[in-house]
Amino acid sequence: MLLEWRQQYSLYGILLYLASAVFLINLLAPIPEPETWNVLFWVILLFVSVNAVAKSFLQESKARQLYYYSIFSAEEVILSKLIYNAVLMLLMSLVAYLLFALFLGNPAIHFGKFVLVVLVGGFSLSTLFTLLSAIAGKAGGNSALIAILGFPLVIPPLLLLSDLSKPLLSPMATEGWWELFFVLLALNMLILLLSYILYPFLWRE
Repeated sequence: MLLEWRQQYSLYGILLYLASAVFLINLLAPIPEPETWNVLFWVILLFVSVNAVAKSFLQESKARQLYYYSIFSAEEVILSKLIYNAVLMLLMSLVAYLLFALFLGNPAIHFGKFVLVVLVGGFSLSTLFTLLSAIAGKAGGNSALIAILGFPLVIPPLLLLSDLSKPLLSPMATEGWWELFFVLLALNMLILLLSYILYPFLWRE
């Protein structure tokens, strides 16, 4: 985490990108409808996660990876990356929500549940793109591979997040909401488990 934190310029770049995107949306659509607000929020958070997390393994040289190989185990590396990226995306998710509420209004009626979805959504995107970055990093460091693999894999969690947050922006009933929420948690646990199991095989390569 200390090594990642040394690259603070990337963190400031992500914050600048997030603030610029929200400000631009405010200029184009100052008061969007709740459904439009919901779609814009998750699309922006998706691009933030790509910028913040997807380059996690791609920015490391082969020499540094060889150094890691000599002093760490594969489980230590992938867990440290998952933890750091999760913390980073939790922070970015909260900042995104605050900026959206400040510039575009806050249509969330069920505030507590919506914040919970935002946090779990940021965690979900961070785990998924950490795994994709690990695969791409061991496949020649081609960032295009993240887009190719990520597009079909990111659709299910994004649809779940949209379905979870949509009823929280209106006074409509939310029966069955918790069941859907636990489906998202189960999906997150599956991605974590896959990362922990598969990365040692990539590590040996």
